[in-house]
This record gives sequence, structure tokens and C-alpha cells, in this order.
Amino acid sequence: MTVPDLDIAAAHAQAAIAAGTADAYDFAIVALAFSAKGNFAEADALFGRALALEPGNPSTLTSLAIHYRNQSRFRDAVLACDEAIGNYPDYPDAWLERGAILASGGSNEGARASFHKAAELAPQHPAAYAGLAALAAREGRHEDARRFADIALNLDPQNAVAINALASTHLAEGCPDGARDLLEPLVARLNVASLERSLAYSTLAGAHDKQSDYAAAFANYVSANADFVAIHEGSGSEQLDNTSFVDAIAEGLAATPVETWPTPTAAQPANAAERHIFLIGYPRSGTTLVENILASLPGVSALEERPTLAMTDQTFIAGNRDDIIHGINRFAGLDNDALHAHRQAYWDKVVAAGVPSAVACFVDMDPLKGTRLPFIARLFPDARILVMRRDPRDVVWSCFRTNFAMSSGTLEYTNLMRAARHYDALMRLTELALERLPLQYHIVQYHKIVQDFDDESAAMCAFAGLEWNESARNFDVTAKRRGVTTASTGQVHRGLYDGTKQWQPYAKFLEPVLPILQPWIEKFGYTEL
Repeated sequence: MTVPDLDIAAAHAQAAIAAGTADAYDFAIVALAFSAKGNFAEADALFGRALALEPGNPSTLTSLAIHYRNQSRFRDAVLACDEAIGNYPDYPDAWLERGAILASGGSNEGARASFHKAAELAPQHPAAYAGLAALAAREGRHEDARRFADIALNLDPQNAVAINALASTHLAEGCPDGARDLLEPLVARLNVASLERSLAYSTLAGAHDKQSDYAAAFANYVSANADFVAIHEGSGSEQLDNTSFVDAIAEGLAATPVETWPTPTAAQPANAAERHIFLIGYPRSGTTLVENILASLPGVSALEERPTLAMTDQTFIAGNRDDIIHGINRFAGLDNDALHAHRQAYWDKVVAAGVPSAVACFVDMDPLKGTRLPFIARLFPDARILVMRRDPRDVVWSCFRTNFAMSSGTLEYTNLMRAARHYDALMRLTELALERLPLQYHIVQYHKIVQDFDDESAAMCAFAGLEWNESARNFDVTAKRRGVTTASTGQVHRGLYDGTKQWQPYAKFLEPVLPILQPWIEKFGYTEL
């Protein structure tokens, strides 16, 4: 349902509520309208009234799932869909929404299965085919993307998701004119901010980039990010923005005397991996590439961007700035028994995510886990830390131009100044942690990996205690087999290519943020590259 249609339906439903004649649908549709505008507390109350009238109603539960997805509460959203499906297994809208939620959260296999089930139950429903087309386009399966997009557009010639998927396929196949022919009418028709319009602007920017029209590309990236902000800005209004969160952790670490940060014994739970690697850096710095290089080696299992330290996070860095600063100090004083509980929770989370218990080697890849280095130093003193570095200009530019799923840090990338400040905050925290904490770390530079693959990947493996072999070169095959869910899906599927200096055509747009980035450009050795 479009926003205008939702507003019209909600107006009728509010009239029924005022007249005392409302049913569960009326309360749910008004709740969904509140949710779409970011009024989540009002929506919660109305969904409660709807479910009190008709417990288990699949339409209400599916709307509730959309409400949770609006807040990036993906687990709760899937559970609401699962409850609806448990009550009514043949309810196609619940399967469709389940697919959309899983796709938003990066769970492509589950999303694909849900969309297929929705299409089976409602073969005339274009959204299921559009969802399959979008997944295929994201994964570089161009033939499937075209096939499913064509089905969706035969059913609904104006389906924005299918148009975006088809345009992305044109662009990936080197046909920017074809992408523009599809997208320019779409953005003209979509007159309110939406994820579909945001993606259309972003793909249209990519088409202009391919045609070397960099001013038009930049303008469209700005529009894409403006829509993303308009949709999501209020969803975390009660939380610190991510830059302030990073700064609070750094302040807590700086305020904790080094002598109060003892190195604990390294005893790990029985289900812990024999070798343990954290892969950090910054989004778009090359972490997905390196993760799949490592995952190509025998005996190595990896997870990408999972909240593996959830229990520790909730205990010590939830809340406001003062809570976080105090939480870092409290964590530094934990004894070994308390630390063991947090280690156990971590490894239980890893195993629950599908990593074999006591695997030979586990790689925890999360570019933003530099924020957790204070925890890692005490919980896992034997872990090896791989720190990705890439030209800060390429990193910040790539974050600005990339379509990310909504997460705690995503809004920081929606304008160049905000992205540069966030990058600076995380680099300051990472450098402080590497300087003050007993960490075993190795710097991996993106440009060296892509320009001297064998030597650089072998050095990385030697540090991590892994034996390098030629299977490391097959990381693109590994990525396709594993199913990459980060924003780097398209790049890592292409195999090894040199993505350095992508910022240069946009140098004039980066000028305002260079005073923030220049110290890191110099420190990391990118002045002359």
C-alpha cells in the first residue's frame, strides 16, 4: 500500500474508531499509518488493541511485522510473520512480508524461499516476483533478475521494485542508457520519499557515473540519501547517534587507567574455536573481500556483521553517554568468573548462527567492531585482530554512495561531512585501543591486497596462524557459495579488481571534508598513492 493510499485508509479507520464501530483492521491500519510516520509508541498501543480484538489475526500480525521492520527490529518482525504463518500457513501476505524483512536484514536464502512461497500461493501477486528480481540483481544473477522482473512488470507495469531490479541489471551489464530509460520516469512518478525512490536515485547516479557525468551522479546520490534520511531519521530518536556512541566509548577507554585493565587468563569455553580472528576496519574498506579470502581456506568458518557480543553490549554500552563511559570502567574491573560468562554468551551466539562448535578457525567480520576492542582485549586475549585500511577518501566516498540496509550506523553515511566525522571518530577510537590495550593486530591495506594478492594474503595468513594455499584465490567462488549479504556483494562476486582512487572524479565534492580526513590520509600512507 502506498503512503497516500495508507493515509486515506487510515482516515476512514480513524472515523470508525471515533464512532466506536472500529474492528481489528481499523486499529491496525491506523497503527501502520502512525508507524510509517515514525510514531512508534502510538502504533504499539493501537496494534495492542487490534490484537486484543482478534488474537492471531494474520493481517494484523503482518502489519505488526511491517511496523517492526520500520524500526529495523528484524527479529521481532520475522517472529510476527511466523506467528501469522503458524496460524494461517497459506496467507501469502505474511510470506511476502517475511521475504521483505529477511532481505532487509541480509538473509538472502530465507528471503528467497519466502518470496517463492508467496508466489506459489498468489501467482498473480507482482510483489513476490519483484522481490525475487531484487534479490537476483543484488547477487549478480542477471538472467534470474530479468526473468522475475519481467513477470512482475507483466502483472504491474509500474512496480517500482521490479523496475529498480531491471535497471540495476542493465547497469551491471554495461548499459547505463537502458538503466536511465527505466529510472528517469520512475523518479518523476514517485512523488514522496520511499526506499524504492531512494534506490532509483542511487542506481540513476550509478548510470550517470558510468557516463562520466559526475555532477549529475553526485546530485542523484544526494537525493537518494535525502530520501533514506526522511524515511529513517526518527527510528532511533531515543538513542545516541553513532558518532556520539563511538566518542563515548573512546572517552570511557581514555578515562580508564591502563593498570586497571589486567590481562586475564585465556581459558575459553568448550565450544570456542581453536583459532579466533576479528576482522575490523570501516565499511567499504575491504573487509568482505578479506573475509572471503580467509573463508576459502580449509577449516575456516566466518560470520559477517553479526551482534556476537550482544550480551556484553547490553550490559555495558547501552544507554546514554554517561552510561557508556561508566560501563567501560565497570567492564575493566570484571573478574575471571564474570568474564567467562560473557565469553560463553559470545561463543553460544556464534554457534547458534551456524558456526560449528569448536571449529578450527573462526573469523568474526564486522568493520565497526573496532568499537568493541576494549571487550575483545579482555575476553579474547589470544585472538588475532586484522585491521583493514583503505584510502580514507575512497572509504568515505564509497559509504556515501552505497545503498546500505538500515542499521545503527547507516545514517552516518548519508552526507559527506557526517560520514567523515564518523570515520574520524572510529579511527581515533581504534588507534587509542591499539595503543593502550594488549591486542595482537596486523594492518591489511586494501590496495596491497588487490595489487599484490599472493604476498599480502600470505602475510595476513601467517599472522593469523593459517596456512596459505591457492584456494585463497577462489574467494569469489566462496562468496557465491556462502551468500554474501553485505553491500559489497557485487564487488566480491566479480573476483579480484582494483577499486582504488574511485574518489578522484568527485574530488571537488570531497574538498569540504578533507581537513577531517587529511590526518588519516597521511597517517595511513595514502598521500602519494
